[in-house]
Amino acid sequence: MDFTKISCEDFISILASKEPVPGGGGAAAFVGAIGTALGNMVGSLTAGKKKYEDVQEDILKLKAKADALQAELLALVARDAEVFEPLSRAYSLPKDTDKQKAEKAWMMEEALKKACSVPIEIMEKCCSAIELHREFAAKGSAIAISDVGCGVICCKSALQAASLNVFINTKAIKDRVYAQEINRKADMMLDEYTTLADEIYRQVATRLR
Repeated sequence: MDFTKISCEDFISILASKEPVPGGGGAAAFVGAIGTALGNMVGSLTAGKKKYEDVQEDILKLKAKADALQAELLALVARDAEVFEPLSRAYSLPKDTDKQKAEKAWMMEEALKKACSVPIEIMEKCCSAIELHREFAAKGSAIAISDVGCGVICCKSALQAASLNVFINTKAIKDRVYAQEINRKADMMLDEYTTLADEIYRQVATRLR
């Protein structure tokens, strides 16, 4: 099922159920897409306005990047579900014999690594979206500046949510060198971009008070 093609009500209903997907990763990607769209809306409200004619070229470029990020994040909603299914199956494999134990261990390791790959990509997209919000805040229409703040906080939340879906999988990976490298990459994004998102939010809030 493509969870981005169903209604919002159905998505929330399935998310709240005992179904294994969508889960935290898919929800993170969806929230990231929403946050990106809020920044993009500010661009839409700025495009074509005479008051902002000196930044029109920049705004159109920002909107094109936001369009691409929205589509990529929505695609990752479905992709996250796809990579979780093999992991779900691997957890259910028998381990009564040594051969079964070895096969299950190998399949678990492969599935865990694949399950890490999507939330890391979600994090990367959210970082890019946060950078776009910095530009939308600086160049976008002042009447919609609150939406930049809303959007960047959504992207920050999505970034943090996706990181938890990285860490729950890396914790179980036996190849600790691989797991630690993935964790290092995630930590670097968290350190840099949660700080940047908070800074953008504070700037927006200051302009509104």
